[in-house]
Amino acid sequence: MLDSPAPEAGRVSSADFSELYDLYATDVLRVAYYYLGDRQKAEDVTQDVFVRLLTNRPVLEAGREKAWLLKVALNRCRDLWRGAWFRKVVLGHPAFELFPAPDEIGPIAESAALAEAVNRLPADFKEVVLLHYYQGYGISEIAVMLEIAEGTVSSRLSRARSRLKNILKGEDLDEPS
Repeated sequence: MLDSPAPEAGRVSSADFSELYDLYATDVLRVAYYYLGDRQKAEDVTQDVFVRLLTNRPVLEAGREKAWLLKVALNRCRDLWRGAWFRKVVLGHPAFELFPAPDEIGPIAESAALAEAVNRLPADFKEVVLLHYYQGYGISEIAVMLEIAEGTVSSRLSRARSRLKNILKGEDLDEPS
């Protein structure tokens, strides 16, 4: 379907699709899972992201493919999160298989508590935390990806760290921010 004799310059081909899937499907799944706290919904989002890649065949800037995929995944997660029925679901603990290796963020018990705390953050905070700490993007890259000011990204990270500290201490008041 995508293997035309003269593919349009810069557009995703079926070979590119396979390579991008192999490289980034786990990252997309991980971000969606951290955001939503539900493995099945995260898998649906991951599938949707790659179906959009295949059907829309966007022109992707070299070296920015992962950013495009994660941005689409976050947008899809946000759409699901906004659904009234989903907000009422109590999110459980994320599965350990989707965590970074324990030596990257501490013992497994702390990882579980941290993941639960991240899941309790407001969506805006959760997005920047996932992109910065779990995907390794810098503030300027996140600003471009989310189409917000760098100062806003820095502020959200700072507030998210403060919220996480309170949640982990058991002092979270679940107040909107």
